[in-house]
Amino acid sequence: MLEEKFKKVKLFSGFIYKNIEDFNKAKHLLSEHFSEIDSESEEIPFIFTKYYNLEMGTPLYRKFISFKKKIDPDELANIKILTNNIENTFMVDNKRPINIDPGFISDANVIIATAKNHYHRVPLTKGIYAHIEYVIKHKAFHFMEWTYPDFKSEEYLVFFKELKVLFKTK
Repeated sequence: MLEEKFKKVKLFSGFIYKNIEDFNKAKHLLSEHFSEIDSESEEIPFIFTKYYNLEMGTPLYRKFISFKKKIDPDELANIKILTNNIENTFMVDNKRPINIDPGFISDANVIIATAKNHYHRVPLTKGIYAHIEYVIKHKAFHFMEWTYPDFKSEEYLVFFKELKVLFKTK
């Protein structure tokens, strides 16, 4: 039996941070690992949850970037392990000043990687799970019941709609 290959997908990464300098350093490290950055979102205030406030402080911001080179989707777990290791290099007093969430967009969905299990997440490998944020159907993004509230915001959708165009055209 022949082994089928998955269609390549477009890698992106979301960042939650307090200091833009940390974002810029992490962005540079990721571009060295993956490829040239071909898009970057506006800086968006991260106000949808207080989950990171104790560890990272306030105010917090979110940015997304995407990479020019497409990847095989089965690389996502190892990419999340790498981004977790990069986060650890930024730690001060056992606290992260930056959170990095890699993911990808495909023809069918937007998936991010996480180390937190839940009923709707699919185990990948080495403690990493796939979390579907959106399904793409009839040329539109559709939320799941578990889509994070911030991913339902217009600011995020602007980035992901542009990312879909980049994925389809390059």
